[in-house]
Amino acid sequence: MPVHLVLASGSPSRRQLLHRAGIDASVVVSDVDEEAAVESARVGGDDPSPGDIALVLARAKAESVASSLRAHANHLVLGCDSVLELDGRAYGKPGTAELATERWRGMRGRSGVLHTGHWLVDDRADGSHGVVGATASTTVHFADLTDEEIAAYVATGEPLAVAGAFTLEGRGAPYIDAVEGDPSNVIGLSLPLLRHLLAQVGLRFDELTEELS
Repeated sequence: MPVHLVLASGSPSRRQLLHRAGIDASVVVSDVDEEAAVESARVGGDDPSPGDIALVLARAKAESVASSLRAHANHLVLGCDSVLELDGRAYGKPGTAELATERWRGMRGRSGVLHTGHWLVDDRADGSHGVVGATASTTVHFADLTDEEIAAYVATGEPLAVAGAFTLEGRGAPYIDAVEGDPSNVIGLSLPLLRHLLAQVGLRFDELTEELS
C-alpha cells in the first residue's frame, strides 16, 4: 500500500522541495495559534531557544493536522517551521515592509542561523503510530547590502512573508554570500533530516509516493 505524506504547511517552497525529490505531498494548513504554542513552551519563565521555538511550532502544526485527519488515518503528517537566529533572538516573518527593512539593515554583512523544526506523526494503519522530531540548523552568511539594495528587495514583497526576511531559492538568492550546512533546510525543509526521521518509523524515503485522495 502506498504511503501518503501530508504536509502541515502552506509553504509552496516546502511542497516544491518534496515534489522535486519525488514526493507529491498533500497540503493541509493548520490553524495553530503560534504565540500560544510558544508561550506553552516556556518553562519556569525562561524563553525557549530559537531552535526550540522552531520545533515547538512544527510539533503543534503536525499534531493539529494529524488530529483533524485521524478519521481517515493511513498517512504520515509532517509539520515544519523555520526561524532565523541572530544575536540569540528568533525572527520569523516580518509581515511589513518597515520591519523587513529593519531586519535587513541588522543582518547585512553578518551571519545568522536558520533553524527548521520537523515533526513527523505516523498515522499509518500498520505503522508505528509514533512521533519523531528534530531541528536542522544551517548558518547563513548575508551580503553587505546597500540601503538601495535593501529597499529594492523589500519592494518586491518577497521578504515580508518568509522566515528571516529572505529566500535562498528566490529573489533573495543574490544577497546570500554562502551557507554552511544543508541548503534545503534554508528553503524550509531538510530532506536529509526527513530521511532520518522516516527511518525512525521504519520507512525509506522512496516509499513516500502518490497524493492522498
